[in-house]
Amino acid sequence: MTASTTRRSTAARSRIAAVGAIAVAGALILTGCGDQTDKGSSTPSGKTDNSAPLFSKLPKKIQDAGVIKVGTDATYAPMEFTKDGKIVGVDPDVAAALGKQLGVKFEFTSGTFNTLLGALPTGRTDVVMSSLTDTKARQEGLDEKGAKTGTGVDFVDYFSASTGILVKKGNPEGIKTLDDLCGKKIAVQRGTTYEQSAKDQSAKCEKDGKAKIAIESFDTDAEAQTRVKAGGAVADLNDSPVAAYIAQTAGGGNDFEAIANPSDAGLFGVAVDKKNTELRDALKEALDAIIKDGTYKAALDKWNAGQGAVTSAQINAGQ
Repeated sequence: MTASTTRRSTAARSRIAAVGAIAVAGALILTGCGDQTDKGSSTPSGKTDNSAPLFSKLPKKIQDAGVIKVGTDATYAPMEFTKDGKIVGVDPDVAAALGKQLGVKFEFTSGTFNTLLGALPTGRTDVVMSSLTDTKARQEGLDEKGAKTGTGVDFVDYFSASTGILVKKGNPEGIKTLDDLCGKKIAVQRGTTYEQSAKDQSAKCEKDGKAKIAIESFDTDAEAQTRVKAGGAVADLNDSPVAAYIAQTAGGGNDFEAIANPSDAGLFGVAVDKKNTELRDALKEALDAIIKDGTYKAALDKWNAGQGAVTSAQINAGQ
């Protein structure tokens, strides 16, 4: 997704959002209601491996700890969600591959999305890995109104996603693009870039001489999904891999359909405090290594997310 069309909020998630995919189906329970609601990692536990190829690239503090502490909102299947008390998904599996290159464990802790970036300067977490869209505003520490709210972060970009439009099974309104939402009611998760994207699209509708979009915002994406399923809204905006996963799993695949909009693809990044350049550069090198050896693509393919693969690691490439 673009900066304006991805999961977590411009102030804190771009979302490309929630265990949104199957929360509606009742298969999982949402856990992002506090700062540290769940803890887990797909990275094998064990001692620090100082013989790993890139261990020496890490900051001394992380070498000594043997752990990279990761903040996430584990309610966003298939990217990151909680299953059987463990945080799983695309991001934990990519992190596990990175950990093998770096010789340390990635330890994921789930919390409220909008609090994640604020934890970086405090040292409570070392990175944020939560389907977080790399935007210039986040790089510069700006909120959605352009006001300075923090020092900003650096991103190591590892995934490409576009807007997914989630509609009821059968697509009764015939939605094909964002322009088809003009004059209709949609549901979004509050604080995500999709909420802002909906507002931007509504303004475009008005500029084009069409009716504005009626936007309902909810605390969780699962609530937005429920609204669509009940017929109270025609669509829920989400990241393309997440929308596809929801359509595949909710109600055994009988509740929703997902429409992708690949023209607005944008980048998810691992967020690192701007002062922590040593860690940022080590992560970039590790990502390039797992792209080259194939473990990165394998991690994505496991969750049917291979369409979002990037071909090289970049820093702050988002717009």
